[in-house]
Amino acid sequence: MAALVELSTERLVLRGWRDADLEPFAWQNADPRVREFFHPPVLPREESDALAARIRAGFDEHGFGLWAVEVPGVAPFIGFVGLAVPRFEAHFTPCVEVGWYVAFDHWGRGYALEAARAAVRFGFDELHLDEIVAMTVPGNQRSRRVMERLGMQHDLAGDFDHPRVPDGPLKRHVLYRLSPA
Repeated sequence: MAALVELSTERLVLRGWRDADLEPFAWQNADPRVREFFHPPVLPREESDALAARIRAGFDEHGFGLWAVEVPGVAPFIGFVGLAVPRFEAHFTPCVEVGWYVAFDHWGRGYALEAARAAVRFGFDELHLDEIVAMTVPGNQRSRRVMERLGMQHDLAGDFDHPRVPDGPLKRHVLYRLSPA
């Protein structure tokens, strides 16, 4: 197993997960404001811990993943941001996706964008990816703004019904794409 790469930005540290992150992550996963555009709407502690375990395993499997995000001097854990390989099949897979998931108390500070820029830079500069995608439901304007501020382009022909989401308002997803500059 290769050593986990840690990324730093002006205000943030993107690092490996710690056991101490599990409790604040569980609180985040129990917050319906954070989970508004996710299925299921909240996660019980056991499912939250299982998700964290899958995220941790992703680094071993791929050499990259969804880093725990820390704001030094402010908060030891605010959520995750990073790169992942989607675990479902769609017309655009296999691919690498950039994603973010920040606790409600830390919204509106630009943390998701700042960390996502670092993750994207790592994906293109270190992993030499040809493309990075992002996806969300059409109504998730906050995430769509982050995608657009990253320079991603909405692929109208790429929008899709997420195969892991039951029929309902969260099934349809928009697809954004980004290639290296």
